[in-house]
Amino acid sequence: MTTTIGRIGIVLALVLCACSMMMAQNPIAPEGVKIGDNAPEFVLKNVDGAVIGPRTYSAAKGLIIVFTCNHCPYSVKYEDRIIALQREFAAKGFPLIAVNPNDTVVSPEDSYAKMQKRAADKAFPFPYLFDETQVVAQRYGARRTPHAYVLLRTRTGWTVEYIGAIDDNADNAAEATQHFVADAVNALLKGTKPAQPMTKAIGCTIKWKKG
Repeated sequence: MTTTIGRIGIVLALVLCACSMMMAQNPIAPEGVKIGDNAPEFVLKNVDGAVIGPRTYSAAKGLIIVFTCNHCPYSVKYEDRIIALQREFAAKGFPLIAVNPNDTVVSPEDSYAKMQKRAADKAFPFPYLFDETQVVAQRYGARRTPHAYVLLRTRTGWTVEYIGAIDDNADNAAEATQHFVADAVNALLKGTKPAQPMTKAIGCTIKWKKG
């Protein structure tokens, strides 16, 4: 009996150890923000070297924040749509901020230098920020690229009004029938709440730091 208990204890210890190692190697973003929460403030370095965050936009009615990256096929598919969101809504008071949260050791294609090249090649009309420590992605609870958040300015900061996908067709923008981010912003511009405040983000998982 003692031997059996001892063996069980060893097995449990090994399982716990393995689980701890897996968590260290593959950390999962915390739950993050929910609809109606105050959005976390942050400042991150843009591809032009400037330090930018929500407070940069002192005159904005709200913000569109998209966690994205260089290498993910889904992010690439959505680049032109993200550009279109900026061009449509920045002038209406909802500018867009793109944030790359990927660890560059796991994903070298998402390095700061390659972010700069990608932004130049695509002529991004919005800031493309590097979340090098991944703290911002963790605070927001971002899981994938792209993962979109729509914020509304309040007297004390920003509230989270939409979380999820940009639209319902990653493969073909022309065949998208629901434009979640655009619909959310248009609702807020009209003084109402988004009809669909949460959807499931579709894309590549964020590449978290190991260890």
